[in-house]
Amino acid sequence: MVPFLCAIPALFHELANSHLLHATAPGAVDVSLGASELLPSAAILPFLLYQLAGFGTVQFVVPKPVNWAINIGIACLITASNTANREGAYFWERRFAGILVVAMVITVIYGVLRLRQMQTTYDAHYPPKSSE
Repeated sequence: MVPFLCAIPALFHELANSHLLHATAPGAVDVSLGASELLPSAAILPFLLYQLAGFGTVQFVVPKPVNWAINIGIACLITASNTANREGAYFWERRFAGILVVAMVITVIYGVLRLRQMQTTYDAHYPPKSSE
């Protein structure tokens, strides 16, 4: 979900301002779409609320403060990447997106290993089925 949340604002900005999709009249001036360009960025809010309310899988494998730190880090990196894209600082946009990808890969690997460990512990303590 995180890569989509990171890509949506930049994609919307490119589609709204694309000269390949929209023919411009000679002498026309590009008009800013204003606050409506930030609407796709609001897509991260339901994701964060869902995660921080405890419905996400991450809350099963990390303590609550770590879950909050991960989700706040995701929001900050997506915001930084989006801001860098808007300002034309593509070097920083790639850096922020790269950090986000690496952090998510580490989180997923840790989560899978932790869930496997939890499953092994559960299986060891689960009473055997009766053979009837």
